[in-house]
Amino acid sequence: MNGDESDSNPGSEERAEWPVSLSGVTETVVTTLGPNGLWNAAALGLFAGDPVTARTWGNTRTRRNFHRQGEAYVQFTTDPGDFADAALSIYELEEPVLPSADAWVRVDVERVDSGTEGETEWEEWTLEPREAEVLDERVPTVDRGFGAVVEATVAASRLGVEGYDDERLRDRLEHCAAIVDRAGGPREREALDRVREHAEW
Repeated sequence: MNGDESDSNPGSEERAEWPVSLSGVTETVVTTLGPNGLWNAAALGLFAGDPVTARTWGNTRTRRNFHRQGEAYVQFTTDPGDFADAALSIYELEEPVLPSADAWVRVDVERVDSGTEGETEWEEWTLEPREAEVLDERVPTVDRGFGAVVEATVAASRLGVEGYDDERLRDRLEHCAAIVDRAGGPREREALDRVREHAEW
């Protein structure tokens, strides 16, 4: 076999690197191409490791598009409004990359595990980078308001779900709202309004 043959092997395609260092669970927005030709945006937590993994819960558009397409665009954004819309509503775009994204990664996804928690089915996926681009570099800041919006979307998404206590979730939402009121800016307050609208909270 000559050297050119190995280059033509699809399995030898060079992979990209993640544009940021991942640790713990990193909250991102993922876009997947739907059967209507639009890109569906949803929140997705990335579990650091080699490979990076993520879980889908229930029969979501993201899960179905993972199965249909086998790929997605993972995006790193600090826009709380985009995050709230992606986490709690049907948010569709004509292009795969959010205008607010600071960086994106096109990944191949492969299901590696599945199970049920309570009455909700979950599937675990590996995410292998194919392309990546950093669009905006900035000095990082710690914003408690943004963190509270993220926590509010998690609590709101579990309202009415078997195995979760709605009263405790609503208490958590009120706590998050208090943090946004004290420590958030206009973007975070607007995003929390979207959480209330999407979750009827």
